[in-house]
Amino acid sequence: MFTLNPQSGIPIYRQLAEQIRRMVAGGQIKEGDELPSVRELALEHAVNPMTISKAYSLLEVEGLLIRHRGKPMQIARQNKQNNSEQERLQHLHPQLEQLVIAARQLEISDKVLLASLRDMLASE
Repeated sequence: MFTLNPQSGIPIYRQLAEQIRRMVAGGQIKEGDELPSVRELALEHAVNPMTISKAYSLLEVEGLLIRHRGKPMQIARQNKQNNSEQERLQHLHPQLEQLVIAARQLEISDKVLLASLRDMLASE
């Protein structure tokens, strides 16, 4: 369900929180859906349970998740429904900014970068 990459330079809890935000915005997970337990997700990805707990707590404070004692975390009711594609695209903005910065530092032309991105999208 989630892809966590310890070598990315982005803290694991932030990776998880951002993936959950995107999945909610994109409609893959909806109000009332249960998330894997902290222990289950920590074992699956071989990370400290406190890391998973930190991501879940952050999203709970944001109002994205609801905690019910003794039950799995659930996706909370969302005020906005049917986010437009443009609104969902905003969730990718930080990653796109980093991609552009890296391409500039490597002196990769826009044309080559876009071609590579198109190839990646086509192979999925």
